[in-house]
Amino acid sequence: MKQVTRIARTALATAAAALAAGNAAAQITDDVVKIGVIVDKTGVYSANGGPGGVRAVEMAVKDFGGMVNGKKIEIVSADYQNKVDIALSKAREWFDVDKVDMIIESTDSAASIAMQKLAAEKKRVMIFAGSATTALTNKECSPYGVHYVYDTYALATGTGRAVMQDGGDSWYFITADYAFGSSLERDTTRVIQDMKGKVLGTIKHPLSASDFSSFLLQAQASKAKVIGLANAGKDTQNSVRQAAEFGIVSGGQKLATLLVFDTDIKGLGLKNAQGLLFTTGFYWDYNDETRKWSRRFYDVHKAMPTMIQAGMYSATMHYLKSIQATGTDNADAVMKKMKESEINDFFAKGGRIREDGRMIHDMYLAEAKKPSESKEEWDIMKIKSVIPRDQAFQPLSESTCPLVKK
Repeated sequence: MKQVTRIARTALATAAAALAAGNAAAQITDDVVKIGVIVDKTGVYSANGGPGGVRAVEMAVKDFGGMVNGKKIEIVSADYQNKVDIALSKAREWFDVDKVDMIIESTDSAASIAMQKLAAEKKRVMIFAGSATTALTNKECSPYGVHYVYDTYALATGTGRAVMQDGGDSWYFITADYAFGSSLERDTTRVIQDMKGKVLGTIKHPLSASDFSSFLLQAQASKAKVIGLANAGKDTQNSVRQAAEFGIVSGGQKLATLLVFDTDIKGLGLKNAQGLLFTTGFYWDYNDETRKWSRRFYDVHKAMPTMIQAGMYSATMHYLKSIQATGTDNADAVMKKMKESEINDFFAKGGRIREDGRMIHDMYLAEAKKPSESKEEWDIMKIKSVIPRDQAFQPLSESTCPLVKK
């Protein structure tokens, strides 16, 4: 009888300990959920994510009610100035001093890789909305990282394949000289070679270049049918403008703009941008749901959202819903829930986060409209086709992420 009593007491003690541990885990650390938003606020990529990305996160927090599980949600933001050391220093300060629980970014790929490593070390959630390199879900993958919006594989698959199918079987690349550009060129080259095309040459340019004349003249002299622009933001805009000045398209060569945002088309104007093919993860005028959210965003930001800005809202909401469901901001618990839960909102239908951290969702092949086709200020593109999520992104069978079981 005494033995039975001891066993019962031991069982009760074990159960009580387990319950206490569960209650301890189901808590919000520091009684606040803190989100860090790091973007380019003033430089070459400021229109793509930038202040608009911060506003998108603020919208998400406001729409969520400003609190989760009875605890306040706070936002801090910073301009990383297109410098890896500043991005890494700010992320470290946020984690160590400000006790930030999650960072969401719109930065360059080199900065994102550095922050991914730091977030893994600190066991904090890191969401990538603006960077594009597939390294984030391959060799640099992390159990705490989510690549949410797009990547170079998806961009290459959509645009590269479309241009090749239209007869553009010889290419010359003008490539931004850092991780993103190299990744985009490499992934597009894979598509070209798989479809029996050729790359005749490539030339690198520095970030935020003001003069593309020498790069364009070399590309023009190559006689390649397609000049692939493996760059983004104002670099892409300047490339396209100067290509028009040199008569490259009127001379018979095509431009393949491999990463284009709504703000780029708007900045170029439809006279210069008309006919450009590109791949995107979101367009504000796609359906009633995208229009409804985008017009709310416009009221706040005075510009229609890019795919980065729309993705930052969606990702923030998914993160907060996962905290609400688990009762904790513990990164392991939250990441588990984020990966278990399907994403169905104005940004993605049937979206899900794979074990490598890649959020897969449909992508779109788009074309910039002619001026005569546009009916209002932001009526700037048309969706030509949907690229299903399972085709848009790198299959897990090709992944080099050590988290992927093969």
